[in-house]
Amino acid sequence: MTNESVPFDPALGPPMEIADAELAASEALVDNTAGSVHSWDLVTGADGPGTRMTLFTAGCGLRCQYCQNPDTWRMKDGVRHTVDEVMARVTRYSTIMKVTGGGLTISGGEPLLQSKFVTQIFRRASDLNIHTALDTAGLLGSRLTDDDLNYIDLVLLDIKSGLPDTYKRVTGRPLQPTLDFAERLSRLGKTTWIRFVLVPGLTDDEENVDAIGKFVATLDGVERMEILPFHQMGKAKWEATGEPYLLGDTKAPSPELIARVRAQLESYGLPVKVA
Repeated sequence: MTNESVPFDPALGPPMEIADAELAASEALVDNTAGSVHSWDLVTGADGPGTRMTLFTAGCGLRCQYCQNPDTWRMKDGVRHTVDEVMARVTRYSTIMKVTGGGLTISGGEPLLQSKFVTQIFRRASDLNIHTALDTAGLLGSRLTDDDLNYIDLVLLDIKSGLPDTYKRVTGRPLQPTLDFAERLSRLGKTTWIRFVLVPGLTDDEENVDAIGKFVATLDGVERMEILPFHQMGKAKWEATGEPYLLGDTKAPSPELIARVRAQLESYGLPVKVA
């Protein structure tokens, strides 16, 4: 059921009451031996190079209007797994991951909501010479120490918008923490793939795209700039949450729009790929 007690103005951003509660709960987490897991997947050609075991954690402190997995929003909806249990499954597929040049990706939800749990998994995987990737929005990047980042081979960083007001409208959160994390990754020389979801009428404004391009062009270590065209694959999940879904009538971006945005980003010298 939609939480009608939360004032909701689409121009300002999505309702944040539950997301705020998730952030507050995550600040109290101290156990680094177990965490809340939503699901697992073994895929090729997504979430990093090669065949990858992708672990989706439960819980997120953002409320992106175009989220395709709103069922990952709450930690309480996941299944508790220990680091040992996670590594047992990762080890089972380690041969195929190594042969294909793949590895382990931790996604979500937002993995850094459970940063201590995630960090332990990455450390253990690195000890086994398994390639590691973190898929994050960067809001909580400050929760990782530089030493923690040593165990992460690739960061898939979602920069959801280039303008602060648009970012707030899209996610309910400020843009600056993500930019700060990106600059830190750049200073450390960390290999990074930047991801940007292209949503007609929401993130496609030329000024917004230019802001992303200008910023990303200042970063070192960016191996790929991905455009992810919006789709409606998560619509049924939104309907199940009871939360207001503002993009129900939004169409996928046209080939012409994708081409325009690609050209804008490439004009900054970025290695652009359309997912």
